[in-house]
Formats: sequence, C-alpha cells, structure tokens
Amino acid sequence: MSQLKSRARWMSVLAKADFAQLQQCWTELELQPDYTVVRAPEIGLAQVRARIGSSGRQFNIGDVTITRAAVRLNNGTLGSSYLQGRNKAHAELAALLDGLLQQPKYQSLLTEQVIEPLEQAKEAADAARAEQVATSKVDFFTMVRGED
Repeated sequence: MSQLKSRARWMSVLAKADFAQLQQCWTELELQPDYTVVRAPEIGLAQVRARIGSSGRQFNIGDVTITRAAVRLNNGTLGSSYLQGRNKAHAELAALLDGLLQQPKYQSLLTEQVIEPLEQAKEAADAARAEQVATSKVDFFTMVRGED
C-alpha cells in the first residue's frame, strides 16, 4: 500500500474512532513523545453536500461541526487531524498519532496496537448497527389488481 493510501487509512480510522477506545489504546502504549502544538484544536463548520437521488446534481444539505488540530514532533514531522464533532482532546491525539505514524520507527507498532484494533471495533459496531437496522426492514411489494 502506498504511503499516501496508508496515511489516508489511518487518518480516517483515527477520525472515526470512539475517543474512549482511542485514548485507551494510546494509554496502554505508554509513549510520551515530545511535540509542540502548531494549531491548537479549534472547532468550526464544514458544508455537507449530497446528490439528488444519490447520483444527480449536488446540493448543500447543511453544516456539520468539525474539530481540527496540528502538531509538530521534535524531529519536524507535522501531524494533523480533522474530525467530526467537538472533541478537542480527540483532535490533538489524532494529530499526534498521525505524526508518529509517519515515522518508520513507530509505524508498525501503532498500526498493530492502535489502528487495527480501532478499525476492527468500528467494523464490529457497523455490523451490529446494520443487523439492528435489518430487523426493522420492511419489504414493500405491489399487488396487481384486476388480473383474471
């Protein structure tokens, strides 16, 4: 997998992770890297777009709250994060992990101990949600009247 695709994957996992699970994975590692905050976590809005009928023209459906942050590790690597919601601690930790994951020294450890468990937890939660929704699925059908 290319570096760009790998980074997109881990940034997505970090942004979508449950913060309590992310924090637990981080705490268990007992890493204490030195870094400086380049952009303190800040909350803003982003415009959400949709398509008519899933494939038609785009339109603005509304706004969503996002939080972003950026940190610089002592070796100069810049880590950043954007996530939905208003959790500043989550944004800063995700930015720190992004910076560390760019380092070959930490990449395999963090992928195994943080990214993969969070990805599996998200997939399990999504599957459970899909199963729950499937129980309420209604199949509509059309009855033809007037047939002889």
